[in-house]
Amino acid sequence: MLESQALTHEVLESLSKSHPAWRLLRADSAPLVISFLHRIFIVPNLRDIAQSDLQEALEDELFALRERLGTDCYPRQGLEYLNDWADNAQGWLRKFYPPNSDEPHYDLTPATEKGIRWLAGLTERHFIGTESRLLTLFDLLQQIADGSETDPKRRIAELRKKRRDIDNEIKQIQAGELSLLDETALKDRFQQFVMMANELLSDFREVEQNFRTLDRRVRERIVLWEGGKGELLQDILNACDDISDSDQGKSFRAFWDFLMSSSRQEELTALLDKVMALPPIAESKPNTRLRRVHYDWLEAGEHTQRTVAQLSGQLRRFLDDKAWLENKRIIEILHHIKSNAREITHQPPKNWNMNMDDVKLDIVLPMERPLYQPPLQAVITSLSLEMGDEDTDAEALFSQVVVDKNHLKHTLAQALLQQSQVSLAELLQTHPLQHGLAELMVWLQIASEQPRCMIDEQKSEKVQWRTIQGLVKQATLPHVLFVR
Repeated sequence: MLESQALTHEVLESLSKSHPAWRLLRADSAPLVISFLHRIFIVPNLRDIAQSDLQEALEDELFALRERLGTDCYPRQGLEYLNDWADNAQGWLRKFYPPNSDEPHYDLTPATEKGIRWLAGLTERHFIGTESRLLTLFDLLQQIADGSETDPKRRIAELRKKRRDIDNEIKQIQAGELSLLDETALKDRFQQFVMMANELLSDFREVEQNFRTLDRRVRERIVLWEGGKGELLQDILNACDDISDSDQGKSFRAFWDFLMSSSRQEELTALLDKVMALPPIAESKPNTRLRRVHYDWLEAGEHTQRTVAQLSGQLRRFLDDKAWLENKRIIEILHHIKSNAREITHQPPKNWNMNMDDVKLDIVLPMERPLYQPPLQAVITSLSLEMGDEDTDAEALFSQVVVDKNHLKHTLAQALLQQSQVSLAELLQTHPLQHGLAELMVWLQIASEQPRCMIDEQKSEKVQWRTIQGLVKQATLPHVLFVR
């Protein structure tokens, strides 16, 4: 078997000391506990009962037993028994407080239900069907083989074989050869259905217990956690993902999706009504609750879903509590500051000095910030000055010439009075340069300042002048045209 554990001496010894079902079977009050819990919880599929109702039912049970077996039988009060059965030392009942209720409620633990159902299987059965279980096992193997077949040809061949079988069965029915299950086969399959339906209800308690264990672990981590909320939430969400992604979580989710389908519920209701009405089944007087067993599955599944919802609510309360504590601390600090300020309003301290930094803000626009400039590195050469011995003519310092710019502008204006435009070369022919290159540079400066002057660099013209020594010099410059 897949998940069976080797029943070694050590394993059995540990189970005998720690497993609640084993303790229940060894208990002196086992007949009282098992019969009472089976009648209250398992037969009606009850998963939640208030303490007052359960105590009243137990008192009635104890009264009936004392009437039949004697007053010394089970001398304790009903509430004492319930507290003992729900104690961790026994672990037969789960005692809890549902939301918005001050009264404790009780439910069976999965271990107790396992022990009770095992004892129920020990009773003698008048009919033990084997064919239906063999067919169930065969169908399961067939599903596994078909679901894992990767060869398309084999899958298609298997589907065609099933289609041929269906076609042959249709032909037999059309020919009047209608094959029916006999009474034994009907009882065999119905017994198999009842057993699997009850096992399914029992398994729900164990699934719910696993989710409840996760919830308890989360509460313990929240109480002992001293780090940040993000790390704790990440750790908890990873644990939730582990549960939902496990085989148990996937199987439960698939079962819940199947059961929540309204069409499936209607189909189950119709099938149960049809089967329960068959004469061989009706003669066996089955439990009438089997007609609504799918609603019992639904109710059991809701308990499991509710446990998961409580886990989410626990996380929400943790975040709210953290935020509330932080806000409370801030409010306390503000209240303390206000109280101190009110006390010193009329009687400020005499020797009280406090330095405050400048509270004015220095606003600087981004574009006002200067760009970074690397500092200049000054190069200092430490040389000593020496007296020169060369004889230089200082006449050049006193032979400088001055070009009268206004006179040149007047000359230009007189020329433009006589004609609408004149080039610089033509103007210098009538008014030759008196100071050489220096005067020519002043003419170019006047040309650049005149708004109606055009300088064409594509054309060139030559200008000549004669120096004081009689030398003829020539310069090539762009074509300059003065316009009136």
